[in-house]
Amino acid sequence: MGTFDHDHLQKLRHEVDDLLTELAQVTEANKAEIDKVAPTHYNGAINLLHYLHLRTRDLRDLQSALASIGSTRLTTTEPSVKARLKSARNVIGAYLGEGPIYPGRDVADAFSDADEILDEHAEILLGAPLEGTPSCIMVTLPTEAATDLEMVRGFAKSGMDLARINCAHDDETVWKQMIDNVHIVAEEAGREIRVAMDLGGPKVRTGEIAPGPEVGRARVTRLDTGKVLTPAKIWITPIPEEGTEPAPVPENLPGRPALAVQVDPDWFDKLSTGSVIGLTDTRGSRRSFTVVRTFDGAVLAEGYQNAYIANGTLLQHDYERTPVRGIPPVSQRINLKVGNRLFLTSEEVVYDPSAGHGRIPKISCTLPEAVGAIKVGHRVLFDDGSIAAVCIDRREHDGHHVVELEVTRARPQGVNLAAYKGINLPDSELPLPSLTEEDLRHLRFVAKHADIVNVSFIRDTGDVEYVLDALAQIAEETGEHDKIRELGLVLKIETIPGYENLAQIMLTGMRHENFGVMIARGDLAVELGFDRMAEVPQLIMALAEAAHIPTIFATQVLENMAKNGLPSRAEITDATLALRCECVMLNKGPHINDAIKVLSRMSKKLGASQRKSRMLLRRIRSWEEPDQQG
Repeated sequence: MGTFDHDHLQKLRHEVDDLLTELAQVTEANKAEIDKVAPTHYNGAINLLHYLHLRTRDLRDLQSALASIGSTRLTTTEPSVKARLKSARNVIGAYLGEGPIYPGRDVADAFSDADEILDEHAEILLGAPLEGTPSCIMVTLPTEAATDLEMVRGFAKSGMDLARINCAHDDETVWKQMIDNVHIVAEEAGREIRVAMDLGGPKVRTGEIAPGPEVGRARVTRLDTGKVLTPAKIWITPIPEEGTEPAPVPENLPGRPALAVQVDPDWFDKLSTGSVIGLTDTRGSRRSFTVVRTFDGAVLAEGYQNAYIANGTLLQHDYERTPVRGIPPVSQRINLKVGNRLFLTSEEVVYDPSAGHGRIPKISCTLPEAVGAIKVGHRVLFDDGSIAAVCIDRREHDGHHVVELEVTRARPQGVNLAAYKGINLPDSELPLPSLTEEDLRHLRFVAKHADIVNVSFIRDTGDVEYVLDALAQIAEETGEHDKIRELGLVLKIETIPGYENLAQIMLTGMRHENFGVMIARGDLAVELGFDRMAEVPQLIMALAEAAHIPTIFATQVLENMAKNGLPSRAEITDATLALRCECVMLNKGPHINDAIKVLSRMSKKLGASQRKSRMLLRRIRSWEEPDQQG
């Protein structure tokens, strides 16, 4: 049977007609939910449900069959599912001699109209990007941005379109200073730079681990031959008066960081350049350091051997001794390898590794309710997934939940688990709202001073409704109904339930007029596993495009460049995917301006070559014949 066989075409016609009938049924079945969305999202809500229905079917055979007759392969249906199917039906009808079944107005402008709606929603939420750059660039502000106007000015000059403030750090006073600096810089630049603020949501972390001994190391660096490359350094300051701080260690010292110690002020006053300081370190080794530089309230001494120095270690100069003070305790950790056991408890306990030799470690959890949600067989992931474990037993003791875990993934040498490290529970249903009491306080500040609120820990429609109710309550309390309605609401997709419930989460979020989603790859990668991260971000982007909702691509974009000044080849390719979104988020780093500039140049270049997942056939001058290149 040939490709253009009449029976074959009839079969295709029935398949496409059936799909179009099913889409009409989907619209009717979900009418009540569609009617709840803001009027500007009405068409997007319908198309979202159409696309969702399409993706619950295996259409690969239909795709191949349509391609064989020169019709659409249905690979870029996101902007307007019904229009794409109607276009395919018209092609089939033409082969069957029926003529176009659907008029041109039903298919001709559907994609361009959908693109315009998405662009409008993106500009309402994110503001207009710099000319020629289809994707906005969001930059995370460090604490220094509150007091360093020149830093913020540099971000804006490099191409920052939005400033991001993480509410997990600093406080309202610092945030307000950051926002004021952003507004000053925006006015200077003659363009709008919007402010987005992240609410952290409930944080599940490991509990306290007892501090270790108060000892520090002054360390040399050596060549492979053993020759000392940079000396060990001690930063010596007098014990400060109450209410004052010692002089900070300079950040630009070569080699390993200097060990900061405090000494008796009278003893300190007798030090000068060239003074020789002797000591016996905690291992009983004799060490000698020489003062090489003096500062206001500090001296820098260097030696050519490593030294372990504890509070109470005696420093000697000119036959006078003084005990060391000011060395903080060592942070103790639990080394975990595959097969090791660990107890996680809802009880508030402090684990001491030095006292628990030979016993299974027991640590607490900062959110006790989370421990009660863990069941046998559930996965428990620590410290961004560097340690994976599974629950093998659970019990109650004195009214507290205790789960026994077995480590299933760690580096061969083990991973050192510290206090207050993140815990991910991809299989457990946590009985927690998406906003903590602290988040609700922060939300009031965000609603008053910022343009966008980014909300974490979204798992289902109940979480979204909780956020919408909180915004409605703030509007009622303040009377600022218009301001709350105009506040940008961005839901961060970072959990397995959040991804699996994405369509309904979006549909609920679309009740808010100014709405978008963030692909928060950090926790999402931890929960899903890295193998699925090749596909999942693109699926989120596709569903959001179907809803005509802007997306923000976040976590580790050009991170190596921002930290070290040079991008890896892989992260340039990664940034190419990120620039399919309406906004890309960059984290802070000493070379962040370089990262902003590179991303801005990439955005301009790729803006002529891609529209979301669609390749644009711009002219490629590099491939022209030499006599055509001019």
